[in-house]
Amino acid sequence: MADTAPKVAAEERRESLAAVDRKAEALAKQIKKSKHFIVFTGAGISTSAGIPDFRGPDGNWTLRAQGKPRTKHANTLQAIPTISHMALVELQNRGILKILVSQNCDGLHRRSGILPERIAELHGNSNREACNDCNKEYIRDFRAVSTYENGIHDHRTGRKCARCGGTLIDSIINFGEDLPKRDLDLAYQHAELADLCLVLGSSLTVTPACKIPTIPGERKGAKLAICNLQRTPVDDITDYRIFTETDILMAKLMEKLDLPVPPFILRRRLIVKVETQEEDRHKVEVTGVDSDGTPVTFLQSVRLEGSRRVARAEPYIIHVRDTVQPGSELRFDLEFMGHYNEPNLELAHLYNDSEEVLYLLEYDPQTGKWSTERQEIPQRAVEYIVLDP
Repeated sequence: MADTAPKVAAEERRESLAAVDRKAEALAKQIKKSKHFIVFTGAGISTSAGIPDFRGPDGNWTLRAQGKPRTKHANTLQAIPTISHMALVELQNRGILKILVSQNCDGLHRRSGILPERIAELHGNSNREACNDCNKEYIRDFRAVSTYENGIHDHRTGRKCARCGGTLIDSIINFGEDLPKRDLDLAYQHAELADLCLVLGSSLTVTPACKIPTIPGERKGAKLAICNLQRTPVDDITDYRIFTETDILMAKLMEKLDLPVPPFILRRRLIVKVETQEEDRHKVEVTGVDSDGTPVTFLQSVRLEGSRRVARAEPYIIHVRDTVQPGSELRFDLEFMGHYNEPNLELAHLYNDSEEVLYLLEYDPQTGKWSTERQEIPQRAVEYIVLDP
């Protein structure tokens, strides 16, 4: 906890690369034998992205205990997911990683490509808010956190739910608050099933989250591995204890598994909907969605070629007073938030009587270029809700 962090951080240890290599080899063999492999992550997985941890020598809680200002850190919206983040995405996509349990609030796991159904965010996500009445979730490309006008337990973000008009609240868990039931239940369920749990970058000192890895750690036949730089309270029940940065271990581990670490690609999903109201009147709607249909905010404006109006607020709706027939091409200029210096994207939408069309957009920060893929979807196959301005 923040108030119990020592003024002098626990000693950090770094094993030799040869020792890490040997342990990575043994851990890789265990992963290959595993039937239910889970991973538990803490702040240490994001330090190489420029986001400080809490209990390290320059950790935020350590500095607080010393009466010093917090460490300056990278903007979490601009931070590039690390080797460790991307290795976990590959393990997920291969079906090797069954669930990711995370204490982190920086949003990097979701942005890296971890699917919403494959992660339990025990302490919340600074980019996620939900309706207090109907529980509808929204993912934002900005910090969707409360201003705590009435204390730290006031989670209102100031926005309203587009589905029912209810109050939106952030997902951040402050000290003394209960963990989210869905995420905690999911974490416990998979911990009970796990035959191997790998902890990456956590001090395992914050309850009750820290209890999750001890479930497989204390069960006969299951294995527990921990990788970080400081000792943890459960080191005595580990089968593989690795003192190194998480990126070093994960790079070696993926090499032993003969798997690539994919580069970070910013992936966006966009639905274009054309609704004919009269023969020469149409409503064009552009909406960002997540893989599970959750509304996602990542656009600043949408311009339709030939229209004088620029849609600058969600929902992005443009009314067309002209005949739009099958085969007609609608050309959009999409303006993004620009956290990764994304340029505008010109999207050519060929109208063919499909009410809704899904576009998969991929942006490579290394090349600065977008690629697009169109997917026809059956009518009403994807539920989505337009967002509040």
